[in-house]
Amino acid sequence: MNETPIGVLFGILAALIVLSGFFSSSETALMTLNRYRLRHLAKAGHRSARMAQRLLERPDRLIGVILLGNNFVNILAASLATVIALRLYGEGAIGAASLLLTLVILIFAEVAPKTFAALHPERLAFPFSWPLAVLLRLFYPLVWLTNGVANQFLRLFRVDLEARGDSLSREELRTVVNEAGAMIPRRHQKMLLNILDLEKATVEDIMIPRNDIVGVDLDDPWDDIVAVLSKSQHTRLPVYRGSIDEVVGVLHMRKVIQDLIRGRLDREQLEARMKEPYFIPEGTRLHTQLVNFQRTRRRIGMVVDEYGDIMGLVTLEDILEEIVGEFTTDPLSSSRHLRIQEDGSYLAQGSISVRELNRVLDWHLPTDGPKTLNGLLLEHLQSIPEPGTSIKIHGYPVTIVQTHENKVKTAEIRPMLERPRRKRDH
Repeated sequence: MNETPIGVLFGILAALIVLSGFFSSSETALMTLNRYRLRHLAKAGHRSARMAQRLLERPDRLIGVILLGNNFVNILAASLATVIALRLYGEGAIGAASLLLTLVILIFAEVAPKTFAALHPERLAFPFSWPLAVLLRLFYPLVWLTNGVANQFLRLFRVDLEARGDSLSREELRTVVNEAGAMIPRRHQKMLLNILDLEKATVEDIMIPRNDIVGVDLDDPWDDIVAVLSKSQHTRLPVYRGSIDEVVGVLHMRKVIQDLIRGRLDREQLEARMKEPYFIPEGTRLHTQLVNFQRTRRRIGMVVDEYGDIMGLVTLEDILEEIVGEFTTDPLSSSRHLRIQEDGSYLAQGSISVRELNRVLDWHLPTDGPKTLNGLLLEHLQSIPEPGTSIKIHGYPVTIVQTHENKVKTAEIRPMLERPRRKRDH
């Protein structure tokens, strides 16, 4: 070493600093790779992505070879700096050389390479994965030994070495979709978020309440049954005897409309056209019911409580509207429970669901409590209100227009006047 020219020593020292930067940047680049994009590229046949994915399958080995290389290079660089200081200035320069080398390594082999790697992980991780794979194979016995000792030490603290943090929770996935920006059109983002929200909602949130169900009562006179069929705006109608709790079938209007027009329909033929009713337990999540509709090839179901009483009616279209929105260009025109008035306010039926109000008007009323506007008003007022009663619910002024027996039949709602407070309703 004493006979080696100083210029050569400085060249070797510079090479060691470059190698230190290589190990530092490769660690940051590989650990900050987007795992989902990496899997996509690997499946698409990207060779470097496959190599990087293979290395990341055992992060303990990857970190082991990187740290072994980095520490070896840094120790060798420190020794070489000491030799250069001794040959140039004697023993008094060793401290200054160590300080100078520390600053050089910190700036050029740590901070700068790691910052660049964090900003552009793929540009470094993919090409660097190949030499790291070679080094891992060459020094595998040493890496295996150091990892074995380190892993045993971690097990003393009950660290799960098989745990993986790649999976995303629902809220984390919502954040990913929201942060997608221009990569996903805004309408598609909203649809994806609505799909995630299906896990929060149940069939009671979107069902048609039993009082609003339009159906055919077989106990009615035949002329009344024909009138119901003729005026129906629905493609499927529940059929019952005397009470909606006694549902005996579901009638597809397409199967009877021709016979009805030609005057060939009678009670016997009507009952022959019915399909067995399909019942849905209360509390069923919307995403579960969507799968159930697909599995049973059904499009309509009756929601029942624990006693078997009918609570309401849910259709496949209702669930799909929760995902894609209304099937018309003007959602307000398709709502049976809501209409706009000349002054810009809305006249809403008490039976309208809170979710429908939010969806049609793009409002943000709470959905974790009562399911209908009537229930929301009764919860806040704690009594059956008189017509003309006004209240502000989460920033929306509401005036009771009409009541019937023990419920609000219609109410006038105006757009929000001010942003609602977080913990108070008024």
